[in-house]
Amino acid sequence: MSTLNVPPIPPSPRDDAIQLYSAFKGFGCDTSIVINILAHRDATQRAYIQQEYRTMYSGDLLKRLSSELSGKLETAVLLWMHDPAGRDAIILKQSLTVAKNLETATEVICSRTPSQLQYLRQIYHSKFGTYLEHDIERNTSGDHKKILLAYVSTPRHEGPEVNREMAQKDANVLYKAGEKKLGTDEKTFVQIFSERSAAHLAAINYFYRDIYGHSLKKAVKKETSGNFAHALLTMVQCAENPAKYFAKVLHKAMKGLGTDDTKLIRVIVTRTEIDLHNIKAEYLKKYKKTLNDAVHSETSGNYRAFLLSLLGPNQ
Repeated sequence: MSTLNVPPIPPSPRDDAIQLYSAFKGFGCDTSIVINILAHRDATQRAYIQQEYRTMYSGDLLKRLSSELSGKLETAVLLWMHDPAGRDAIILKQSLTVAKNLETATEVICSRTPSQLQYLRQIYHSKFGTYLEHDIERNTSGDHKKILLAYVSTPRHEGPEVNREMAQKDANVLYKAGEKKLGTDEKTFVQIFSERSAAHLAAINYFYRDIYGHSLKKAVKKETSGNFAHALLTMVQCAENPAKYFAKVLHKAMKGLGTDDTKLIRVIVTRTEIDLHNIKAEYLKKYKKTLNDAVHSETSGNYRAFLLSLLGPNQ
């Protein structure tokens, strides 16, 4: 469930464009106007505002925002301005080919649904003129490369239906391919994790725990390592409870000395219109503190105001 709070009768995109233009005029930018408008418009409305701005002022709103804002606020607002698939494409291009941050690329790919991935691949190609698979091929290696390529290109069922008999069989097959033998048959893990639906993977986890006394997640941690393990763990955790998975990612971003603002921005911005409400509930349940309070204590100024606007009421 989304946390985005859009006015019941939002102003027209034209009015929003005029307001934004006036916020940019003069010395300095009236950042509160920018936040009050953009943090309360959905992806479609944000696209219309950009169109209107271009029509009225012959300028690119994203470029103007980039010149008017700075630091972490600029990063967060610019990422927010894209639609979900376009945003994921930008994050993946950056993490695969520029920053070489394979943890980020793995999280984005392995937490998305098959239909989201299918659309993302189309947008990626139209935006960058190269296939997502080619960039994965060029910038990853080993079993990690195999699982990512299989996961983005294999069609999977998205419904809740599960063949329990097959799920139990898969649990046995994974046990034999991992914990039961010396060494690990990674090929079997790649095949099952990339071909089974999220509901089916969650059922495998249930049977694995039931039969062998501990979770599939624990087995994956024991049998695999590095980015390959991260991919499998992301898949199994998102199959069971994506909100709980992202609550953990957010907590990790804010834990200890300093804050991983890139991660904090990425998760809040990408999940606001999907399931941030559920993530907030999972965060409170696990860490006995609201996500809003955690973000408030780790951020400041207009950057804090923007993230808290996306997070919605403190509950």
